[in-house]
Amino acid sequence: MVMSVLLNFIFPPPALVSGMSVINFVSLANAGFSETRGKHMNHSKFWNANSTEQRQIKLTSKSGMLMLYTPAFLAGLASFWIFPHEGFRSSFLQAAVTLHFFKRVFEVLFIHKYSGGILDTAIPITMSCFISTATMIYSQHLTKGLEEPPINLLYPGIVLFVVGIIGNFYHHYLLSKLRGKGEKEYKIPKGGLFDLVICPHYYLLWDLLHFSDIICILFHSRHYFLLAG
Repeated sequence: MVMSVLLNFIFPPPALVSGMSVINFVSLANAGFSETRGKHMNHSKFWNANSTEQRQIKLTSKSGMLMLYTPAFLAGLASFWIFPHEGFRSSFLQAAVTLHFFKRVFEVLFIHKYSGGILDTAIPITMSCFISTATMIYSQHLTKGLEEPPINLLYPGIVLFVVGIIGNFYHHYLLSKLRGKGEKEYKIPKGGLFDLVICPHYYLLWDLLHFSDIICILFHSRHYFLLAG
């Protein structure tokens, strides 16, 4: 009995995966709607956006960002042990997610220069990253043994991933060079695609390309629309 409950917790049924996908999608949609109403999530440069709120937990930006990305990175790393040798598509998804969050942790430790803080929103953002990562990987695991889709978008997805992660890292590097030692003021970035797009490291090289490559990799999973959202 205990073992059965434990296995259902580690390997939840497909219905639970669908439920988690819906919950994650609704949570992200609600967060986006709150931003449009002026209720910003208190992190990074917006740490004091809702200054009237009391008794908020404030962390340093570096500590907060490590808290955001480390659990998701560890989830991706653990997936190689939990779901080993399940085919190239699954292995690449595991590698892509793990590498992305490893890059994030590396940037926090060695690239980014922070000036703000992060408040109690660190916990829901951390949970969102972790749950999204775990659900994506497990959703792909559920397709084990199924035939490949008639339109195979795996290799275009790999190309998008490589272009996106390299471009994202390069533009983060450019941002890190804007401030000298001890400086905290914000400056207008230049170079790369910053002359063409306001935030290419997010909207072009992260959101669009990364979500697109995840959709391509998860093409024959019925959860991929919710996961990519």
